[in-house]
Amino acid sequence: MTSPQGLAAWLHLTLAPGIGGETQRRLLAAFGPPENIFAAGRSAVRSVVGNKADLLLDFAPGERIEQALTWAEQANQHILTLADAAYPQRLLEIPDPPSLIYLRGNPALLQAPAIGVVGSRNATPQGLRNAEQFSRALAGQGWCIVSGLALGIDAAAHRGALAAGGDTIAVIGTGADRIYPASNRELAQAISERGAILSEFPLGTPAVAANFPRRNRLIAGLARGVLVVEAATGSGSLITARLAGEQGREVFAIPGSIHSPLARGCHQLIRQGAKLVETAADILEELAIPAPPMGLAPVEEGAHPVLAALGHDPCGLDDLVERCGLSADKLLTELLGLELGGRVAVLPGNRYQRID
Repeated sequence: MTSPQGLAAWLHLTLAPGIGGETQRRLLAAFGPPENIFAAGRSAVRSVVGNKADLLLDFAPGERIEQALTWAEQANQHILTLADAAYPQRLLEIPDPPSLIYLRGNPALLQAPAIGVVGSRNATPQGLRNAEQFSRALAGQGWCIVSGLALGIDAAAHRGALAAGGDTIAVIGTGADRIYPASNRELAQAISERGAILSEFPLGTPAVAANFPRRNRLIAGLARGVLVVEAATGSGSLITARLAGEQGREVFAIPGSIHSPLARGCHQLIRQGAKLVETAADILEELAIPAPPMGLAPVEEGAHPVLAALGHDPCGLDDLVERCGLSADKLLTELLGLELGGRVAVLPGNRYQRID
């Protein structure tokens, strides 16, 4: 981690009004660590960024720096800079990585293989179920679910990952010390304890509309692919999908009814080249996932209790829960493993059929 003295210089650089990400990167490229920028002198800094040098060098952020350093001293709270080994490597691949990020939770998750799951705030019941089930299945296979802690699809995606005992990262558009919307406060607490909450915005930053499209690039940047569950044609989720495509990430979309406004954004993405997905296995196949771990691998005839309970006729999930005596979460994880092993097929209507 960056030393407190070095971190103070990073905070000064990122807190200064009028010194955006592009200007920060120009200065870092020219001088190296922020301590060098402030030691270089006004004329040297002006030669790189012109009159913006005065905005930076005349800015006195003392109290705000102290507040941030105190915040980072608390358990489970971190400030990471571009110079830190714990900084997420995948964000270094995007054109405009934040110079500094605030994190509540486990920094190790920033290096984990991740899939973004996004969609409408005003989701349908089926959309919420899809988001939770896809996220639960993907998290059960070791993927970290990245979303934005918004109402609707985002919250369902985080809950699905947590329900599977998996990992999840919430990228937020406020300061890391604020939760928006307030109704997700309990969920945010669970994420900070078992996953991570990430923000590039200074502490105390309120919910400002312009900040949410900015945070979308980080959701896309952290992930190897982005799944759009439901989206209207004007949805911010389409911004995330576009940014994912521009960053070289895979884009997936779940189709819906031609009569549903919340399916039109997904259909638009599919027409533009996004992969149509019906199951989590479609995503894993596209991302070239290696064979599932032991215990979820293909099994011999009669060796797996779920296969025995399934029999040879199509069966709905609720009926299969009763036959197996397993929780729905555990059963879905087992079914995904069997599906990836080629022993179970998923049929329309959330039914499953054994393949011999």
